Amino acid sequence: MITRAKNLEDADIQQIVEMLDGWSGPLTWELLIAAIEKRRFMRYTRQGLHKHERISQAYTARKKTLVTSGANKETAYKTPELQVAHQTIDRLTAEVTRLKAENEHLLEQFVRWAYNAKTRDLDKEFLSQPLPTVDRELTKALSIVRSKQRKK
Repeated sequence: MITRAKNLEDADIQQIVEMLDGWSGPLTWELLIAAIEKRRFMRYTRQGLHKHERISQAYTARKKTLVTSGANKETAYKTPELQVAHQTIDRLTAEVTRLKAENEHLLEQFVRWAYNAKTRDLDKEFLSQPLPTVDRELTKALSIVRSKQRKK
């Protein structure tokens, strides 16, 4: 019987995105799924990974970088230190590229939200109001009362 892999949380998504940042060699969904399974001991589907926007964008960005840079070709280095330095540079360059794309996406989302707020006559002061404070003690008391009511 095949068990379903657990849902991806933010930390899981971050780890997968970091795997993509450091990816070298050919990149396919199948290879990514195998690498995730090897590292996390869980198997996800392409569709399951692709539905997470950060993973999808990181995959696309890394694939594009690998194709345009010719990084799929093996390069001979004179020293192991130089090879490690080059791999670090590649990983950091990929991370910067991905973060720039994520930032651009967030800026586009902000513009969309600002436009929608403006069409509903929501001003900057209204939108900038602080979030209400959470009374943790009240929350604990309510949960205790609710659990007692369920037991009855």
